[in-house]
Amino acid sequence: MSTAPTADRDDTGLFIRALRYSDPVVRALESELQLEYAERYGDPDEGPILPEQFTPPEGLFLVGFVGNEPVATGGFRKHDDGVAEIKRMYVAHEHRGGGHARRLLAELEAQAVRAGYHRVVLETGLKQPEAMSLYQSSGYTDTEPYGYYSEAEFSRFFTKDLDLASGD
Repeated sequence: MSTAPTADRDDTGLFIRALRYSDPVVRALESELQLEYAERYGDPDEGPILPEQFTPPEGLFLVGFVGNEPVATGGFRKHDDGVAEIKRMYVAHEHRGGGHARRLLAELEAQAVRAGYHRVVLETGLKQPEAMSLYQSSGYTDTEPYGYYSEAEFSRFFTKDLDLASGD
């Protein structure tokens, strides 16, 4: 079962709803994402994820829909006091280039602020240049490695101060 919508449609046609990480819609998009990781890196993402980490008030998982079609996902979970970690950002291939990732990222940031976080961190990989470009153009800067992939040569780590972003 889903929660109430978190945002109205915008000019991209994306409608964003909060869903449980265990929801079948999320699981289907997660499967697509894992296939993409395997194509790009040779293996799916093995970093530990617990569904309850994306449960309010400390976490949230969002799905973007165009009409009734789920096309984008992303969530945040607690990383540290006042710091959320963004995870599992994904836009289905046939819906890329329409601004959906940027819209979903902005909604994740807004929801993280509402949850009491003042900063976010995230990890992405060198074989995802479009993701790195999105984060950098959205005000993210390099930060120290952390977590499961902290030693991985292909990983890049970013952070953004949401206090500065709250006026956006």
